[in-house]
Amino acid sequence: MATVKEYSVEEKLSSVLKLQKIDSKLDEIQVLKGELPIEVKDLEDEVEGLNTRLSHVEDELRGIQDFIANKKAAIKESEALVKKYEKQQDNVKNNREFEAITKEIEMQTLEIKLAEKHIKDANDEIKEKTRAVEVAKKAITDKEGNLKHKKGELEKIIAETDKEERAIRKQTEEARTKVEPRLLSAYEKIRKNYRNGLAVVSVERDSCGGCFNAIPPQRQAEIRQRKKIIVCEHCGRILVDNDLDATVTA
Repeated sequence: MATVKEYSVEEKLSSVLKLQKIDSKLDEIQVLKGELPIEVKDLEDEVEGLNTRLSHVEDELRGIQDFIANKKAAIKESEALVKKYEKQQDNVKNNREFEAITKEIEMQTLEIKLAEKHIKDANDEIKEKTRAVEVAKKAITDKEGNLKHKKGELEKIIAETDKEERAIRKQTEEARTKVEPRLLSAYEKIRKNYRNGLAVVSVERDSCGGCFNAIPPQRQAEIRQRKKIIVCEHCGRILVDNDLDATVTA
């Protein structure tokens, strides 16, 4: 039957402190990248959204142009009918036929006028959509230029730090295996609570190295004894003494 390794409190503190120091190195690299990864992703999303919007407007433009073409065809058809009816008027036999043909001519004339109005309105809409296309294209060009610049900055930082980051990540994975599972779980939860990623801190000038609240002398003595894991009553971070902090390296 496999035996589970028993860790002393000092070993537990040393292992989690070492992990913290390695993780802090990774955090420094992320700080160096700053907001660039988020900015690049946001710009990529914006460019994609603008291209989608541009595509929709261009589809609408094609639809309007098809509409105009259909209306122009309808006008030609109505004009042909008007000519046909005008010829028929020359051969009518009575007033009833003349009036019926006249009504058809009037109806087709109205159809022509209505189609011309539709064409005019559609042309106005084309002008508006064309302006929208120009604005969208300019916005895409500007965003793509900014995106290219930001990507260049990020790629430069990645190129400079990639080797170091990969080595540190390997160290992190190794260090994690040496931290007692329950302590590791607690460490990760605490770490997520703070932007600076500090879950393990030393006592500095009688205060917590994370939130800087004062730690009573008796509490400090207990921390130095390393007989139990002690957390800051104000921020919940794991506390270690200065000597241990100086001894453990990443």
